[in-house]
Amino acid sequence: MAMHHFIDRRQNPGDRSLGNRQRFIRRAKAQIKDALNNSIRDRKLGDVANGEDLSIPAKGIAEPRLRSSGDQGRRGRVLPGNKEFVTGDQIKKPQQGGGEGGGKEGSEDGEGEDAFNFTLSREEFLELFFEDLELPDLIKTDLRATSSVTYQRAGFAREGNPANLDVMRTMRNSLGRRIALNRPDLDAVAAMQDEITALEDMTEPTAKDRKRLDALYEELENLERRQKIVAYIDPVDVRYRQRKPVPKPNTQAVMFCLMDVSGSMGEREKDLAKRFFVLLHLFLKRRYERIDLVFIRHTHEAQEVDEETFFYSRQSGGTVVSTALSKMMEVVADRYPTDAWNIYAAQASDGENFSGDSKTCSQLLAEEVIPVCQYYAYVEILDEREFELFGNPEAGAALWRSYREVAESRENFAMKRVTKPADIYPVFRELFLKQGEKA
Repeated sequence: MAMHHFIDRRQNPGDRSLGNRQRFIRRAKAQIKDALNNSIRDRKLGDVANGEDLSIPAKGIAEPRLRSSGDQGRRGRVLPGNKEFVTGDQIKKPQQGGGEGGGKEGSEDGEGEDAFNFTLSREEFLELFFEDLELPDLIKTDLRATSSVTYQRAGFAREGNPANLDVMRTMRNSLGRRIALNRPDLDAVAAMQDEITALEDMTEPTAKDRKRLDALYEELENLERRQKIVAYIDPVDVRYRQRKPVPKPNTQAVMFCLMDVSGSMGEREKDLAKRFFVLLHLFLKRRYERIDLVFIRHTHEAQEVDEETFFYSRQSGGTVVSTALSKMMEVVADRYPTDAWNIYAAQASDGENFSGDSKTCSQLLAEEVIPVCQYYAYVEILDEREFELFGNPEAGAALWRSYREVAESRENFAMKRVTKPADIYPVFRELFLKQGEKA
């Protein structure tokens, strides 16, 4: 009797295949991580955390299955369509190449059986990616939040800026007060003055007219006195619109990626730098709704370029690091005002710099760059021989020594040396450690 094997390869239908997926990922982790590392090199920074369709070799990922032993037990077989053989007959083995074969065929479009396509979810992708970086639970720690200030209405006040005068509310208060205090109406006063004028113009007024005129004089004097006492607009009527400052969290950030692309930065160095930039970008995506990426590469001069050119275009020339810092400040001044943007910067270099420029770099960092940044992280990418040579953090080239002076006085600046992916995380661990100590 033939044995059938049913394997559920759906992505994760209601968690029914979750156990199967996890076991498969553990069994084929080496192949998956190799494919993931290649994927990171080819993907854009903003797309890294969105999951991935991977193609891994089919060899070595055979799934375990139960089957009958071929040389144990007793069994009977029925071969349908047999008209030539009976029990005990020996069947000759077909000559090599004579059968139809069950080998694997190539295909015109390259989709053969020697590759297995596998889809990683976003969570699985991040878990495998962070595993190389040896991230502890601090991955869930939020970045420092900054706030801009907006103003919202906060009622009315009797004192304030004339520009904030609320005319409608002031006139309403004035009208209510005048009605309550029975202030003489302007029309009534004008009518009385007209009557007095008419009586005064009479050529032969009677005694009654003179008596009426005296009474009007007295009444008009009383009305005018009341008008003076009860003002048309009193200081108690005046109202100004009141506004109070309210902190408003900034939901947008810009991440500057600075990298030396001179001849000394090879593919290995650029791959480590990309992992460094990816890590910071993933941290920022957990905190901000919108993130802009700005790529600045430099040799002896700096350029703002797109991501493809930043990581994969080759360029020759010397190394003047200060040009990248100056270019970053130009972009900040042009497009990213500090009251509206949270600014982060990540710099990767092999530590080489033009003689005398390192001092300029430290001055630019301390006086211009660091004051506008939330965080500035620097990694120096070395090979293992150089790493052993510069085992002491105080030892290093001129650029490293200059940056150490900045790091000693600035809490939002961190720097590390790296030789492999597992060395990258301590840069961020140092950043968050400082925030934890403050808390």
